[in-house]
Amino acid sequence: MSKIERIQVIKGVYWVEVPDANLRLLCGCPADVVKHLMKRGFIQSRHRDGVVFESGPNAILLSDVLVQSGAFSNLAEFPVLQMLYRQGMLIPGHPGNTGERPLLVGAEPQVRAQMNYIHRGNYGLLSAQELRAAGVPQKRAEELMRMKLRFAFGRIRHPSELLESRILGNAPAEIRGGVTVRRLRLNVFEIEYDSSSVTVDLNLPQGSSGYDAPYPLGFNDVRREYFAVVHSGCGDGWDVNRPAMASIVMFQGRVYLIDAGPNILHSLTALGIGVNEVEGIFHTHAHDDHFCGLATLMRSDHRIKYYAVPHVRESVARKLAALVDRDLSDFDRYFDPHDLAEGEWNDIAGLEVRPVFSPHPVETTVLLLRALDGRGYKSYAHFADIVSLKVLEDMVTEDDSAPGVSAKMLQSVREDYLTFANLKKLDIGGGLIHGNAEDFAEDTSQKLVLAHVSRDLTGREKEIGSGAPFGMVDVLIHGEQDYVKMYAFYYLQTYFPTIPRHQIKMLLNNEVVTFNPETILLRKGTVPSAIYLVLTGAVEMIDTVGEVRNVLSAGGLVGEIAGMVRAPVQETFRAMNFVYALRIPSALYLEFVRRGGLYHDIERLQDRRDFLQKSWLFGESLSYPVQNIIANSMATERYEAGAELQVGLDGDRSLYVVSEGEVEVLIGDSVLEVLRSGDFFGEGCVLFSTPCVHGLRVKTTAQLFRIRHDEILDVPIIRWKLFETYERRMRLMVSPELVGVSIFRWRDEYETGVASMDAQHKEMLLAADRVYLALNTGEKREHLEEFIAFLLAYSRAHFEEEEVLMERHGYPDLEEHRRRHKRLVDEVESSLERYRRGEFALDVEFMELVKDWIVNHILLDDRKYGSFLRRHEEGEGTGEGD
Repeated sequence: MSKIERIQVIKGVYWVEVPDANLRLLCGCPADVVKHLMKRGFIQSRHRDGVVFESGPNAILLSDVLVQSGAFSNLAEFPVLQMLYRQGMLIPGHPGNTGERPLLVGAEPQVRAQMNYIHRGNYGLLSAQELRAAGVPQKRAEELMRMKLRFAFGRIRHPSELLESRILGNAPAEIRGGVTVRRLRLNVFEIEYDSSSVTVDLNLPQGSSGYDAPYPLGFNDVRREYFAVVHSGCGDGWDVNRPAMASIVMFQGRVYLIDAGPNILHSLTALGIGVNEVEGIFHTHAHDDHFCGLATLMRSDHRIKYYAVPHVRESVARKLAALVDRDLSDFDRYFDPHDLAEGEWNDIAGLEVRPVFSPHPVETTVLLLRALDGRGYKSYAHFADIVSLKVLEDMVTEDDSAPGVSAKMLQSVREDYLTFANLKKLDIGGGLIHGNAEDFAEDTSQKLVLAHVSRDLTGREKEIGSGAPFGMVDVLIHGEQDYVKMYAFYYLQTYFPTIPRHQIKMLLNNEVVTFNPETILLRKGTVPSAIYLVLTGAVEMIDTVGEVRNVLSAGGLVGEIAGMVRAPVQETFRAMNFVYALRIPSALYLEFVRRGGLYHDIERLQDRRDFLQKSWLFGESLSYPVQNIIANSMATERYEAGAELQVGLDGDRSLYVVSEGEVEVLIGDSVLEVLRSGDFFGEGCVLFSTPCVHGLRVKTTAQLFRIRHDEILDVPIIRWKLFETYERRMRLMVSPELVGVSIFRWRDEYETGVASMDAQHKEMLLAADRVYLALNTGEKREHLEEFIAFLLAYSRAHFEEEEVLMERHGYPDLEEHRRRHKRLVDEVESSLERYRRGEFALDVEFMELVKDWIVNHILLDDRKYGSFLRRHEEGEGTGEGD
């Protein structure tokens, strides 16, 4: 038998096992990875000493990059929960509790982010102060913290108390039992044990549509209704055959989600819903099986409305910020938040929503929704992640200083549980933090749907409530209007705002056709007799010669230019699910365009829109108006071979997209990558207002499109892809093959342009290099402490001077910069204190933390203020000042 075994689980995920070292390493942990492990047999049921528990991984190798193909690559919450509870590693007296702790392995930023994200996933808001900041009154905040502490067995613990970690630096790192891991290049690792080795590549293949879902769903043709509930999930985070508990609410033809769990795009596709059709999401809480699909909702061309009570929104935003290691303010850049008042009916464009408190370890509400028709209100109640009344009864205490809940809270919850609804969906998952069907045996609601389980319902449960297969629809108020035809009018009026309504109605007077899943709308090389306006569903555009595959969501036009000029289409268009489309005869569309005087504008933008549709950055889910805005803003620039490009100086925040030729991205003399047609640079300038950290050199004569940041930054899917690219390039920049001997070597790319700050940054790097060399040469403990103490003292002084400079010139992000400075110093001080207590080793792991602390802080945070302060210092020098 081989000493080390590697098996691919799905693309981008591997299982590596070393039996002699008792190591079972999960390499990569995207959403629902635990379900994949269950289906492949890597997690199985075990019986020992009368206890039933599971096998599974005991370590996780994290991806170097957080996001790939629009999906999170690192979501360790559920794999860690599986180890701690379902394997029993945390449970006293359990056969699986051997003293071994789950192990996270990876780059320091990813390990840190996962620790903080798991922390938020376990507890939500961490203190009464955070609850108060989210708008919860003081007395109520104290009451909620008592409840949280009871769920947490008396104390909120950081995951670092429950998990081990190993930071991967430039050299092979031993992770357990003599097994070492070495990064060969970005996201590619060699795992070695006793002269045997395997390699894992955690990169998704180029052009990949993302990670695979663990279950097939088929296709459903879901009609748009006035008020209806589509059951998009009744399972839980462990159900290998079904999505986790969620619902979709149709109201007046609009689409609203309740929660966003793993593989939500897979669910939406199966239901014939494109992501651009989603009007809003109602959110109950931040556990991963209700949360991690938010990344998919960022892949829209508009900020989807986000509805939750303020403290749930704050809990969700903090978890998301921890996961991506970014500011809380980023949440508002992807979503359009609308706070709901807890316990009150909130009017959402005619749909009334009432969030009701639900006792849980994280901030949670159940949701009641209702709409009015001629016979009165019809209502739906969504009770996700509730607790059983028995569990809550056991938590009751009248000691206001002790963890627990009051009898008053118990009685209030009991009454809320039995609120009447025409349709009520219930979590009956059991255990400490899930509900029990028996609590609803006397419920007078018209219909109960039992959910949040991964097992079959018992006979008794079947007496109490119903099941709901995926895609089943409960219609509460039938629609008497053709909502799909209404979509057509909305899209056409949005696309052609200057055209009279009677001419738009001329286009509307055509049939709406249905395409079955996997049906070809237009085949490459054919001349279209009609143009199709996609109204629901999604259409993929395929060009195998150009290796292009992009997705058109609702609102996309298929065959527009080819239909007008009677030319063959250059791509094949294929329905991904049930697609409804308005079929407009090509001749009629051409006449409509001529009458409206639109032909010149459409023809002028044709080539640019075609270019956008075939690029990775712009080719997915962008509606016709958004494409036109971007195409109109594209300015052309041409550069000869050998030209050095300066990007992001003097406040320029443009994005540059290669149209023709090649451009090299450089770090010093090293070529990071070569950009060709459709590739881009300047993402850091757009996202963070920082000059481009990379060198850029034209390799072959190049034509570039320059696009202003304000034309693209508010488009969530574009912002998300820019962030994905930025993160990947930053990781490449500090990779060992580019850094050289010292990971703290100064590079010109680090310059902020403020001479005094750059000089201090150089001193900080030299101080860090002394610590690094001392570690490698085996310096005595007291010398190491001296070097680190000097580094901390120097850094504190530098941060103070930096903040004074910012304050003097009115730098707008001063407070956020201050918070980051404090966090950076606190992290290293905490590590040093743990070292003095013998709980932490000053080794490569520590130096990776320092590298991220200094280098990444300079690259991202400090370079933000460079151009701002330079302008003000220059103004002072000329007497202009502020």
